[in-house]
Amino acid sequence: MALPFSVCFVCTGNICRSPIAESVFRARVDEAGLGGLVRVDSAGTDGWHEGDGADPRTVSVLEAAGYESDHVARRFQVSWFPRLDLVIALDAGHLRTLRRLAPTSADADKVRLLRSYDPAATDLDVPDPYFGDDDGFDTCLRMVEAASDGLLDAVREAMEGRAA
Repeated sequence: MALPFSVCFVCTGNICRSPIAESVFRARVDEAGLGGLVRVDSAGTDGWHEGDGADPRTVSVLEAAGYESDHVARRFQVSWFPRLDLVIALDAGHLRTLRRLAPTSADADKVRLLRSYDPAATDLDVPDPYFGDDDGFDTCLRMVEAASDGLLDAVREAMEGRAA
């Protein structure tokens, strides 16, 4: 049996944006019947919050929208690149950091911006809601949801290409 297609969402501290993206995308994967075929997780470029749960506002916005919110923050490790198919950055700063960390050009090519999968997006960054009010978390959720269908289509296409 083939290894699951593996997607890791990455923001700064892994307590706001990337846990939202992980929860939303996991729900999309499960709804599509791909739960056993696609592995979804998240991490942060920095380890400040390693071992902590998600920000309470993240938990609140996820639960209010009907998503799972069980999460423990961790830092992205360069050693993960070989087992990941896609590394999804939440903003351009994460994209640059992750591409710089990538050990090979093939690994750097795995790093993409989440909002690049949203055809309606004009700005490809998902703004960090951490220092703002609850509205920022709602905005983050809406942006993630808008990009998740396009990302799911891209994952399906990549899986079909891998199976061919």
